[in-house]
Amino acid sequence: MNAQIHPLDRLRRTVKTLRSPAGCPWDRKQTVTSLKKHLQEECDEIIAAIDKNDPENLCEELGDFLYLIVMLAEISRDQQQFALEDVIDSIDEKLIRRHPHVFEKYADLDESELKTQWERIKQHEKANKSS
Repeated sequence: MNAQIHPLDRLRRTVKTLRSPAGCPWDRKQTVTSLKKHLQEECDEIIAAIDKNDPENLCEELGDFLYLIVMLAEISRDQQQFALEDVIDSIDEKLIRRHPHVFEKYADLDESELKTQWERIKQHEKANKSS
């Protein structure tokens, strides 16, 4: 493998190959809906690895979950809905927006104040989406 390629880009390329006409029939036929049950299974396996304090298994299960995220994003890209970059940009923007105490450095807040701030920002986001 080319060491210059970012691991996430390598994974995307692998998923694209699996979903290609010359790829895997199982991967090609998957849909957002068909992958729902696998998301739940992988979440359960991640939780089990955490409960067992098994970092090696946790790493493997997080990889399985990441594969599903990339698959869902590739399916959505194929349907011209959104791409993995949109998912990444969206969560990055949300994390920055919901953590003004970190990224704007205007106040030190205790845990209770952080929760109140988080909920206020979340409600503001929802109100803006519905308008």
